[in-house]
Amino acid sequence: MNNLISCIIGGLISIMVMFNGTLSNAYGGYMSNVIIHSVGLLCIIFILIFTRSKLRIDFKLPLYLYSGGAIGVFTILFNNLTFPVLGVSIPLALGLLGQSVFSIVIDHFGLFGLETIKFEKRKLIGLSFIALGIFVMTFF
Repeated sequence: MNNLISCIIGGLISIMVMFNGTLSNAYGGYMSNVIIHSVGLLCIIFILIFTRSKLRIDFKLPLYLYSGGAIGVFTILFNNLTFPVLGVSIPLALGLLGQSVFSIVIDHFGLFGLETIKFEKRKLIGLSFIALGIFVMTFF
C-alpha cells in the first residue's frame, strides 16, 4: 500500500509543479508562492477542523526540524522559476537526482540523528540511470 501511495505522490507532485508554474507565470514567483502557501494553510486548517485534531507543539524537538516549511517555500519558488524554461519533466527529474544524492549522503553519514546506512557502489547504477534519463530528456 505504501508503494502505491508513493506513486500517487509522484503523480501529484507532477501536477503540482505544473499548476504552480502556471500560477507563477500569471502572478510572478513570489506572489504565487504566497497564494500557494495560503491555500495550503486553509486546506490544513479545514482538515484539522474536520478531523477534530488538536494542535500540539513539542518544544523538546530540535529547532531545525521545524524548517520544513521554509524548505517547502524555496522548493516551490525554485520550481516556479525553472518551470517556464524547462517545463515539468526536467525539473522533476533533476529534483529526483538531487533527492537521491542528498538522501545517500544523509544515510551514509547518519545526518540529523538517523541511523547510518553506508554507501554501496551499486547505488551508482540507479544514479547513472537517472542522470542518463535527464541527459536524454534535455538533449534529444
